[in-house]
Amino acid sequence: MSKPVFLASDYGAVHSDIVVLLDAARGSAARSVNAIMTATYWEIGRRLVEFEQGGQDRAAYGEALIVRLASDLTARFGRGFSRQNLQQMRTFYLGWPLDAIRQTLSGESASLPALAANFPLPWSAYVRLLSVKSDAARRFYETEALRCGWSVRQLDRQVNSQFYERIALSRNKTAMLQQAEQPLQDDVVTPEQAFKDPFVLEFLSLKDDYSESDLEGALTQHLADFLMELGDDFAFVGRQRRLRLDDNWFRIDLLFFHRRLTCLIVIDLKVGKFSHADAGQMHMYLNYAKEHWMKPGENPPVGLILCTDKGAAEAHYALDGLSNKVLAAEYQMVLPDEKLLADEIGKTQQALDARRKEVTGRGDA
Repeated sequence: MSKPVFLASDYGAVHSDIVVLLDAARGSAARSVNAIMTATYWEIGRRLVEFEQGGQDRAAYGEALIVRLASDLTARFGRGFSRQNLQQMRTFYLGWPLDAIRQTLSGESASLPALAANFPLPWSAYVRLLSVKSDAARRFYETEALRCGWSVRQLDRQVNSQFYERIALSRNKTAMLQQAEQPLQDDVVTPEQAFKDPFVLEFLSLKDDYSESDLEGALTQHLADFLMELGDDFAFVGRQRRLRLDDNWFRIDLLFFHRRLTCLIVIDLKVGKFSHADAGQMHMYLNYAKEHWMKPGENPPVGLILCTDKGAAEAHYALDGLSNKVLAAEYQMVLPDEKLLADEIGKTQQALDARRKEVTGRGDA
């Protein structure tokens, strides 16, 4: 019995309809998660504020409440409930009091879906808006984000460019507003990217699977294997360790602990030439690691920056931030030579490029 043959036009119509349906559904799901998350955080902020307003005795314990909640909620639900985050939820409630909604809230009767309808922007957008100090500017950016359908990237760019201040001085405000409606190529956020938002991952308690290029992933994995082959001094701690500084998210490629030096080794891989900005970012990572990851009795963490550029490679230790020069000298003596690491990364990159060409050639044959 012969199989039925579909007409190309018929199949194309069905395929297109299903693609549109799935894209719309996934986008709707991402918006729903963000709206419920935002409503939940607003409710948490409401509870914190109402606790503080419950009398002078409670107000004195407001900060202690947040500290204890941060510890207990993190133990119960994982990341996302640090002291900073809880303070942010409190500030969010105060910044968006929503008087009309509060009148409908009788105790715990209002449902989260009903409340979520009042938060059309994703939580990360509200976090960005919270950093805008002027109430008038914040309301302007919120209104324009809703009117123009700005993604968080667009909103961030407009705030950073002081769009509110510039339009106030402009003689042609209409033209500026029209221009702001046009997104750049990198502004579009797919449903996949929306679900990978660190805030969403924390809220859903999902594993943060970082999307890396094949080259970066292979280089990072090889570097981890190579360091552990050098001896038992290097103990693997983690890969793609995420950290938050202010309202920005960063990822550290590799984190090791060096047993002989008794310190953390923060490793960052850069595709391109070494720059002073790389060194500045590494020192920012080290300050964070020293404050949040270093344990009592350990030495200050040290950073290793590896840069690759078309077969060439460079390795740089961030040691100049150490106050103890004797310790810095010991680090230089014990840690692998920078040239050794750069040569290893260079050889690995060349091998990966050669393998890729071989596979590509085989596929073309």
